[in-house]
Amino acid sequence: MTNTSCSLAEARALLADRRPIDEAAIRRDRLARLRRKLREHDVAAALIFDPINLRYATGSRNMQVWTMHNFVRYAFVAADGPCLLFDLATSKHLAAGLETIDEIRPAWSADYVIVAERADEIAGKWADEIDALMRAHGGANRRLAVDRFDVPTALALQARGLALVDGKIMLERARAQKSLEEIRAMKRSFEACDAAVAEMRGAITPGTTEQAAFGLLLKASLARGGEYPETRLLTAGPRTNPWFQEASARPMQKGEMLSFDTDLIGPMGFYTDISRAWVIDGGKPSDAQRRLYATSRAQLDHNIALLKPGIRFLEFSAKAYALPEIYLPNRYADVAHGCGLNVEYPLIWYPEDEEWGAYDGMFEENMVVCCESYVGAVGGAEGVKLEQPVWITADGPLLLSDTPLEDDYG
Repeated sequence: MTNTSCSLAEARALLADRRPIDEAAIRRDRLARLRRKLREHDVAAALIFDPINLRYATGSRNMQVWTMHNFVRYAFVAADGPCLLFDLATSKHLAAGLETIDEIRPAWSADYVIVAERADEIAGKWADEIDALMRAHGGANRRLAVDRFDVPTALALQARGLALVDGKIMLERARAQKSLEEIRAMKRSFEACDAAVAEMRGAITPGTTEQAAFGLLLKASLARGGEYPETRLLTAGPRTNPWFQEASARPMQKGEMLSFDTDLIGPMGFYTDISRAWVIDGGKPSDAQRRLYATSRAQLDHNIALLKPGIRFLEFSAKAYALPEIYLPNRYADVAHGCGLNVEYPLIWYPEDEEWGAYDGMFEENMVVCCESYVGAVGGAEGVKLEQPVWITADGPLLLSDTPLEDDYG
């Protein structure tokens, strides 16, 4: 299913469709989208190492976390030609039958852990194979897009006269817009996350440690087909401020604010990214907790309402909710970010942080964006973290998570 315009009413009907997800259609659409980007940038092929990008381009996976720091899998995707997956020789069966892959070959690895001082030698043999593929499928075009590299492999390709191009540009732009079937699949993945959050909430009592609570969330996600967490951001009481502290062995106390960011890779590999906060044991929030929560909720609601096709990134940032001065020093890392198989393009900076790399662009229909909020004063007792995933439809924003916010905390 290719990109199609959806009104809000049509989008809601699509998400309510309970037919099985057509994962093969999603894989075909992703690969076709990537090839269009390669042709737009006049590169003959892409060489893909990042496991997330590999999954996007081929639909295959193999030890996702381990292969993030061990370069033993890669794919060669020709702009006008075949898609070849190179995998561990003992793992080729994992991708057998995927319609996106024309051939599976054993992978060379020049990673130091794998080959030590033979890295340059092995990189040369590897580069000879890539060079042969470029000559066979790229003709006179020697431009090769690469998403990430070890030094020996980069030098070996350059020695063979290949012009290396940053492949992340093409991959991130391809990933930014989703097909309708992909968005429908994302909704199913978020449903698993929502159920995991509800299960965790029902099991937490005063005295439960942060680590145990995080374990409940992860267990519930895995039981529903989830895969792994990208962070361990779940804290309570004084450990909610400042943000980015990870779950500890500290027992949570009645009346404390619990804040967390799921950051879970859910079913089908989607990044199910929501943040919520509530008072432990269902008590009523204090006045101070209410102020924190109300400010965070106001920031989310304001920024989500701005999302629509055609609004530019810097315009969005300029019009975004202005945090009160007391909370600015502890602000979150970004106002919003793209969401798909992980945090994706675009990332929207706070105006106060523009010098660090803020860039312009345009929100488009069928992007999925997570709006972020963290509210906590420097030296304050607690903080509140909230986040919502949003599908940008033709008519504007539609939430993809059904986990409610605390309507009586404002």
